[in-house]
Amino acid sequence: MLKLEARAQPSKLMSLLSPLLALALTALIAALLFLALGKDPLRGLSMFFVEPFSSMRQISEVVLKATPLIVIALGLAVCYRSNVWNIGAEGQFLLGVLSGGGVALWLTTSGIVLPKIVAVPLVLACSVLGGMAWAGLTALLRDKFNASEILVSLMLVYVAQQLVNYMVFGPWKDPAGFNFPQTKNFDASTWLPNLVSGTRLHIGFLIALALVVVTWVFMFRLFRGYQLQVGGLAPAAARYAGFSASTSLWTALLISGGLAGLAGGIEAAATFKQITPHVSTGLGFTAIIVCFVGRLHPVGIIFAGLLLSTMIIGGELGQSRLGLPNALTGVFQGLLLLVLLACDTLIHYRIRVRSALAGAH
Repeated sequence: MLKLEARAQPSKLMSLLSPLLALALTALIAALLFLALGKDPLRGLSMFFVEPFSSMRQISEVVLKATPLIVIALGLAVCYRSNVWNIGAEGQFLLGVLSGGGVALWLTTSGIVLPKIVAVPLVLACSVLGGMAWAGLTALLRDKFNASEILVSLMLVYVAQQLVNYMVFGPWKDPAGFNFPQTKNFDASTWLPNLVSGTRLHIGFLIALALVVVTWVFMFRLFRGYQLQVGGLAPAAARYAGFSASTSLWTALLISGGLAGLAGGIEAAATFKQITPHVSTGLGFTAIIVCFVGRLHPVGIIFAGLLLSTMIIGGELGQSRLGLPNALTGVFQGLLLLVLLACDTLIHYRIRVRSALAGAH
């Protein structure tokens, strides 16, 4: 029989191997699902994990999809390391879309053409402020009324989605858009420059990489980041040291909301170049998985973001080429998180094999 035995101290090796083991087990379960659907397992796995890298264009799409996931997940990592459970990054992302995209739309409809070096930072700065303001609502309700940040941030996602719907079906709807719920295309002066010619990949990815460095420095080299992590790991010790729980709450949520809003501004001004009801396909929720697969570490989040974006692109290819269900990508993402949480047990416990006879004694 198998028994879990507590380790004397957490295993650093298993902390690194757990995501790889979880990925392998997820692939195994995926193969069984492909069999159940009457599909060739090897062809299905190839579609999810090999085909997205079959050409430069496909690779650029993987990186493009990873960009907002990385940016959002960096903010979530700051929150979760601070023991602040922001589940509403999707809503903060959408407010970034509305605020940054709204500025781009206003410049477009007003006929104001600013130099790109001015227009792009203006759009992105407004998207950051929008995301921070939306996260600030959660911080306010938690700080003043002790409301659960989990429930408040999650419920605000649906409010944000309805705000987007209202604007694109109403005041911001393109009158020349054949009645589609979308805004006008933004003026080219507000677009982020392309990074690779002939692809949709833009400098948002470089911004994401720069933010990885900034977040790492903040979390592991600055006193404020140290305060947040102490508050998350040992709240009693943080109070004894005089660290303010209220300040930590506001700092974590504003950083997380600002980065989610920035991701929204990048998507609006670079990928879509307009606002539609489908500007997000659950990126804020997928970023939660990215955050945990990346071990709440900025560098790990890069690889996790690329992995999850590969699964998204693979799901789209599988849908068009193999007739796989659209929901299968979400199933695999959920499986990956579930299996990862199970594998993380091995960080604190080791598996021991005991004979049934020994167990009886």
